Amino acid sequence: MVYEANARVRDPVYGCVGAISSLQQQIDTLQTQLALAQAEVVHLRVRQTASYSHHGFAPTSPTNSGSPSSNHGSQVKPIFDMDVVMDQASLGEPMWSC
Repeated sequence: MVYEANARVRDPVYGCVGAISSLQQQIDTLQTQLALAQAEVVHLRVRQTASYSHHGFAPTSPTNSGSPSSNHGSQVKPIFDMDVVMDQASLGEPMWSC
């Protein structure tokens, strides 16, 4: 109740609902930016893999030499190990409305 009273002083019409709405919009924007960044990472990985394939390097194939130092650079490890799940239908909508 104290938070709502302070919010009403700052915004007499919307109170804490205005602050919550603003924060929700920021979350939606940041989630969109995160999804775009993750898509760019995937795109860059695909380009890197294609580049390796084009030059005759297979990221997961072992080299002809059996020495451990030569196998060090032969495998590409993912930078991020996460899956992106987005609900395209609700991308532009807030999670709740008044």
